[in-house]
Amino acid sequence: MSPETAKSLETKTRLLEGALRTLTEQGIAKTSARTVAAAAGVNQALVFYHFGSVDELLAAACRYGAEKAVARYRERLAEVGTLSELLTVGREIHERERAGGHVALLGQLLAGAPTHPGLGPATAAGLDLWITEIEQALRRVLAATPFGEFTDPAGLARAVAASFVGIELYEGVDEAGAGAALDALEQLGALVAAVESLGPVAQRAVRHQLRRRTQ
Repeated sequence: MSPETAKSLETKTRLLEGALRTLTEQGIAKTSARTVAAAAGVNQALVFYHFGSVDELLAAACRYGAEKAVARYRERLAEVGTLSELLTVGREIHERERAGGHVALLGQLLAGAPTHPGLGPATAAGLDLWITEIEQALRRVLAATPFGEFTDPAGLARAVAASFVGIELYEGVDEAGAGAALDALEQLGALVAAVESLGPVAQRAVRHQLRRRTQ
């Protein structure tokens, strides 16, 4: 790698980080080439040199931020063995991401999507990275339960992701209500765990009842 290429990559990374920081700290309305360049510590002309436009930079920053976030938790999610564990990890991720300002960032990305055309697809792509990891975990943990053959892991993964997005945004206006919603999800995990603890005969009975109700 030539020095020019290395420097170019460094500048692009600084701009991506600067864009994420600006969105989180100042909001979408105050995010511009000038504010992003100031956060990155570079000349604002480099925004257009490397990304073409502010919207393209924001879309790239969205994908970049999502890839970094998912990478932080990929190993942890791969270790999950039960639905209860998955929900517990989900709550841990929620708390850490909120403390790091990433929940506020998601809110800004969603708020900016109607006026910044590139943000909608980029935000959806970022969420898809999470959904892929959640789906893999769900397929693994549900396969060992009586519910495995009666659920759609892909659809359920999207429902889980949408629930957490909603809870994250809801928390801004009702923190106690958001906490209660997370508690309810954990209680659901406990119910599934109770079924998992049943013996083979009882689990067959559960499967039989589920088959009757889904036919």
